[in-house]
Amino acid sequence: MPEAPEEQWRTYDEFAAGIATYRLPNADLSGRELTVTLDDGATLALRFEDAETVTCNGIKDPYDAVAVREDVFFVNLPHASVEGEALTVVFSTTTHRALAVRSVIGTEDVEGLPRVSQTFWSGTTDAGAPTGEQPGPSRDLIGKRNVYRYSPEHLYEHVYVSSQRYAWQCLEGVQRGHGDMDLSTVWKFQDGLYLFCFREFRIAVASVWLHDLGYALKTTGVFLGITGDGRSEHSRAGGHIYPLGAVSYPDAQPV
Repeated sequence: MPEAPEEQWRTYDEFAAGIATYRLPNADLSGRELTVTLDDGATLALRFEDAETVTCNGIKDPYDAVAVREDVFFVNLPHASVEGEALTVVFSTTTHRALAVRSVIGTEDVEGLPRVSQTFWSGTTDAGAPTGEQPGPSRDLIGKRNVYRYSPEHLYEHVYVSSQRYAWQCLEGVQRGHGDMDLSTVWKFQDGLYLFCFREFRIAVASVWLHDLGYALKTTGVFLGITGDGRSEHSRAGGHIYPLGAVSYPDAQPV
């Protein structure tokens, strides 16, 4: 299939419209307090004021939360206090493990680099002694091929090529026929739960997802990017996962 002309490439807000149709319902964390200690020694003191507002290290911001599993929460802070930034925290109430991702829109385009950057930390919560494996980078998805259904109009295929890249194509939706190879990061949170993040080159957008590749086969995510008219925008996302298969590289392994 020939490459789509630049003028046909859809903007972030065009392809993101409706992409949260099959997202899991929001969870209300009102009254919960939690301190996450990150692996660099920094802390995130979270106090959930109500169903939509959280105070993090003394600063109030909106949040949305999803119970990905009964004991695992995906929490996103689409910062209103800082333009073009978002903080995503995943934590378990049983293992007391956590991870955090900060997504930041750069002030200008730099050739060869995605406009939106991301930083990753593992962490622990103050709710109890941590158990199980510490979250960290994983190669488990390399060679896997999945289809993701986010709405009746959003169907995408992902192929996880290496620890740094993934390939995607749109099968249904406004981006139908479009695809690319973009930067990606995969961390294992616990058995069957994988953090998957991508940073696009063509469009100023990045995402944070938590894939449940265990019994649920669902994914919960968020986007941060620049709209067609130049505004920074946060979007929620989510849907169903349909595994298509996997390959194993016989000789040289991908990076």
